[in-house]
Amino acid sequence: MSIQEIIYAMALTRIPRLSLMNARLLYDTMGSATAVFEHRKDIRDVIPEANEKLVEVLRDVDEAIADAEREMEFARKSNIRCLSLNDDDYPLLLKECPDAPLVLYYLGNADLNAQRIISVVGTRKITPMGKDICRSFIADLQKVYPDTLVVSGLAYGVDVNAHRAALENGMKTVGVLAHGLDTIYPAVHRQTAVKMVSQGGLLTEYMSNTRPDKGNFVRRNRIVAGMSLCTIVVESAAKGGALITAELAGDYNREVCAFPGRPYDEYSKGCNHLIAQNKAHLISCLDDFLEVMQWENPLKKKAQAVQQELFPDVGEDEKMIIDTLRGADNKHINQIVIDTNLNIGRVTSALFELELKGIIQVLGGARYRLRH
Repeated sequence: MSIQEIIYAMALTRIPRLSLMNARLLYDTMGSATAVFEHRKDIRDVIPEANEKLVEVLRDVDEAIADAEREMEFARKSNIRCLSLNDDDYPLLLKECPDAPLVLYYLGNADLNAQRIISVVGTRKITPMGKDICRSFIADLQKVYPDTLVVSGLAYGVDVNAHRAALENGMKTVGVLAHGLDTIYPAVHRQTAVKMVSQGGLLTEYMSNTRPDKGNFVRRNRIVAGMSLCTIVVESAAKGGALITAELAGDYNREVCAFPGRPYDEYSKGCNHLIAQNKAHLISCLDDFLEVMQWENPLKKKAQAVQQELFPDVGEDEKMIIDTLRGADNKHINQIVIDTNLNIGRVTSALFELELKGIIQVLGGARYRLRH
């Protein structure tokens, strides 16, 4: 990727009265930002349907190019990477979205095209329950998929708690900002942001000296949703940015999950609504999430392998009974029939074989348990 191409891509985002949608249309039609600028004075020769407004806005781009050149110099001095849509390191999932930014500014070391990327979002007014969910869910996720990249917005509440949980568990985490990389907002999260640069990163579509205006936070939500395989809502009121992010994720055909809460809890209403409207999968633990994503649980697979080593000479019916008795103090034969969905004859026969092999212990009242 040439420096000139990146500067032209940056400049495209600075042309007054040129919307992101039209800039993206130009970029896609011409194949590169360089081609757009090379043909800016004869754009109708390349795009006959170009209207007069587009022709007019492309006439004077000198200031936009100057802005881009200044930003490129700032990025060079600050070790910031400028990723245009055609860059191999640009998030491929985000690139699929029709409103993806033409340029991203990135400070960090995480792979933005990691195999597993999730976003964790929610209310700024997180409750103790929300904090527990962030800590326990991410800690559990680290045990099975430690290479998962955790994305959020570095805001108060769920966002920063998700980032910190990832950092504490040695996972990489990326914060998507609503301003340039010359500042951190909110300032109280600066220490967390510094850690993230060396264990993840900071990402934004905004040049330096961009204020964190309200509209920027709404727009950055599309990046959080677009670069992730799944958006997880931990807690949310009936309205809020997390719900916008969840809606965007659904529009992008990504998975959306939400942790439910009590009906009258203010910061559970948003999650409960998403679930009730079938806009999010209900999850209450890591296993629920893994099932939604169809990711294997390697710990369970390992446990099954150990089980096969411990009980190498058992049949399929016997394995099913061992599974249902595992973790239970004891079970009645009728409950075993229900759990295994085997008929009473097959259960009785399998129980007899397991007793002979010394794997189970027969208790009074037709109850059974595994020998410890």
